[in-house]
Amino acid sequence: MKFLNEVAEEFPSATSLAAGRPTDRFFNRFHPGMLLDKYAHESHMVGGCDLDDVRARVLQYGGTAGMINELVAWQLRTDEGISVPPNRVLITAGCQEALALCLPALCSDPADVVLVLNPTYIGATGAARASGVSVFGISSSFSCLVEAIEQSVCKLREEGKCARALYLIPSFDNPTGQVMDEAQRRAILASCVRHRIVVLEDNPYGLFRYDGPAVQPLAALDEAGCVIYLSTFSKTIAPAVRVGAATLPETLFGDRAASTALWNDLVERKSYLTVNTSQITQALVAGLLMDQNGTLKQWIKPALEWYRSNRNAMLSQLQATFPAISNQLRWNHPSGGFFLAVDLPFRFDAQAVVECANQYRVIVLPMSFFALDDSQDCRIRLSFSAVDPEQIRRGINSLADYVAYRIGRHSSVIEQVHAV
Repeated sequence: MKFLNEVAEEFPSATSLAAGRPTDRFFNRFHPGMLLDKYAHESHMVGGCDLDDVRARVLQYGGTAGMINELVAWQLRTDEGISVPPNRVLITAGCQEALALCLPALCSDPADVVLVLNPTYIGATGAARASGVSVFGISSSFSCLVEAIEQSVCKLREEGKCARALYLIPSFDNPTGQVMDEAQRRAILASCVRHRIVVLEDNPYGLFRYDGPAVQPLAALDEAGCVIYLSTFSKTIAPAVRVGAATLPETLFGDRAASTALWNDLVERKSYLTVNTSQITQALVAGLLMDQNGTLKQWIKPALEWYRSNRNAMLSQLQATFPAISNQLRWNHPSGGFFLAVDLPFRFDAQAVVECANQYRVIVLPMSFFALDDSQDCRIRLSFSAVDPEQIRRGINSLADYVAYRIGRHSSVIEQVHAV
């Protein structure tokens, strides 16, 4: 992120297809004062609290585990089909803190390892390394993920190590945009139960589905108690609220005491790390959930339609721009989320980012930034969430110019690009 911000600052006229943030075109619907009043009024009416007590609660230090646990549990049940008691919902400062808490708690021994896809979200691998937790990469192909888990477990055992956790984004993965079907999810759960691996299910994009029927989260399918569900309001409400949650199963592999012990460990770790999640931003989230009757599906609908339109615009522009060299490039068709992946016939690294931004006025993200080896060196991630259709058109055309330059077919492709 630091590198990309520096590139964007150095080349401000370049179109960025790298930023994975949500669009800000709908932020004008978010009214903090109104939401705080909503929270204060509802707390006063439902709980019989004096309004001064409500204000003090919002502005004072709060409980480490959070103050909106019941509302978040309500939203998870309503929107995701995840039934969990509020005393298993730990409110965190965004999903990143949830990762920073869970990884060292689950992998407390030097021999413990967290399995991750290769490539995967760099915030997860970064949090692991910051906590001194070892990371082991496995194939990013959802179709053979169970086999990859089984092979990894065996290999780690031979090395005297133990796979304790598996980090996944099953719905609209970052960076690949892949989505895992229900059969795959159930097979992964069975494998993880067999090896007593805790699944850290990250689901920031799950509500942003554009095509096809929704697939239940792993946490909703989990009958054995092996999934910790990581959620955030950064994409559905706004990144600046910095409110997320780590939701634990009632029993951990059938053991209620083990789940309680892990809960207590996470709360204690949070008390040392951030004391408590901001009361003010929790109240903002609570006010919106109260206003929306415990669901965010209607709230996100304008953004969802915008992202779907942008996804379609990017796919159409790719198809229109690269016909002459389509046999040398491949891209996926994500059914939701913010990203898609493009396979290139050449390496695309940090130097290529700068060259592309400087000479062709477009910024794209190397997939190698998310990788644990060199297997992703010829891939890029394109994001369509924070741009508009004209920026998409301009950015893809500029990318086509750069690709044509790199593969030495500049003139013929440029003619087609500027004819689109």
